[in-house]
Amino acid sequence: MTTTNTHVTGTARLNFAKAAPKVFRALIGFDAAAREGLDPALVELIQIRASHLNRCAYCLHMHTNDARKAGETEDRLHMVPVWREARHFFTEREQAALALTEAVTLVADAGVPDEVYARAAAHFDEQELAHVLSLILAINTWNRVALSTAKIAGTDERG
Repeated sequence: MTTTNTHVTGTARLNFAKAAPKVFRALIGFDAAAREGLDPALVELIQIRASHLNRCAYCLHMHTNDARKAGETEDRLHMVPVWREARHFFTEREQAALALTEAVTLVADAGVPDEVYARAAAHFDEQELAHVLSLILAINTWNRVALSTAKIAGTDERG
């Protein structure tokens, strides 16, 4: 088996897109559907925060670059991991989405607290909230695919 994905120990890992193309395409479709109707800047903030929490360097590199290309500022990108201490960099709506992202990403720790969910529901209508939740689920899945297959930061093949 030839692959460019290697773990730090040098053990080759599978190329998920080639090994499970139907699953990979389904994930791409789910991700695209989740993004529909959401502000692209918000999409990237959510993906960046989940990738921080999951320690997924591959996705973090990809989404910070995507955010920059979309016009995101370095100041805001640097503040995402400490958004609670730097609230003035983010809108109330973004803060609600970041809090929900953290709760869903770390769901095994404390579930999704009612106050976090209520705050998000106050800033997003039902359809938007469903899309925000879907996006959080999608990036968490992508993080797990990248981490499980030892994707290397800076090797994004999207072109």
